[in-house]
Amino acid sequence: MPDITSYQPGTPCWIDLMVPDQQAALDFYSGLFGWSGEVGPPETGGYALCALKDKPVAGIMSARAMGEEPPPPTVWTTYFSSDDAQATSEAISRAGGTVLLPVMDVMDLGKMLVAADPTGAVFGVWQPQEFAGAGLVNETGAVIWNELNTRDREAASTFYAEALGLETAPMEGADGYYSLSVNGRTVGGLQPLREDMPPDTPSHWMVYFAVEEVDRTVAELSAEGGEVLQPPFDMVAGRMSVVRDPQGAAFAVIAPQPMG
Repeated sequence: MPDITSYQPGTPCWIDLMVPDQQAALDFYSGLFGWSGEVGPPETGGYALCALKDKPVAGIMSARAMGEEPPPPTVWTTYFSSDDAQATSEAISRAGGTVLLPVMDVMDLGKMLVAADPTGAVFGVWQPQEFAGAGLVNETGAVIWNELNTRDREAASTFYAEALGLETAPMEGADGYYSLSVNGRTVGGLQPLREDMPPDTPSHWMVYFAVEEVDRTVAELSAEGGEVLQPPFDMVAGRMSVVRDPQGAAFAVIAPQPMG
């Protein structure tokens, strides 16, 4: 697959994870997905850039409390590409979202912000400069799908259309599931929170990683202290499972159906 050098605005372009024990997370994901990565320099706050096949696939950093605030939750965050982070920030506010971390420069790499949609799901925005985002996607060990699980589908659909230009439409062959598209190209999914989820489950973005064998990956994860939230099962796009890493970050793994 050729190098990815740009993303259309509104397209998921990066993911990162904040964890109490950064080195433990680096060891865990390196073992599970074959990533390489190490704690970064002080000027980046120790941010670790994880790579696969020498291409960036994710970031992992240590969760730090700000002042009297509690440390941030241990979650994977999905970032959407923007050609103007400040304009996107203003659009988020106009559409009823909440900007949690205002636009900030990340050296000469780009600009970022973190926000929550009106249903409470947290996401990031990335305006690329020297760094476009993930250099490898849709391959084994890399991100293959980003999915919004929401308590209010209509409110979420309206918000993402206004704030990020994402169009929502029912997905053919998947009852109750919706595609998110940029200029007619599907870039993610949306579904209402499942009824079997705990009643206090917040709206959230879920990251899917591609693997060759879901059952084997889940067994390896469990052996390393991870937790299985939804055991492996077959669905329209392939065989998948929803899991947590040893520090509590949820994600999904999927062995996609071959495209026929």
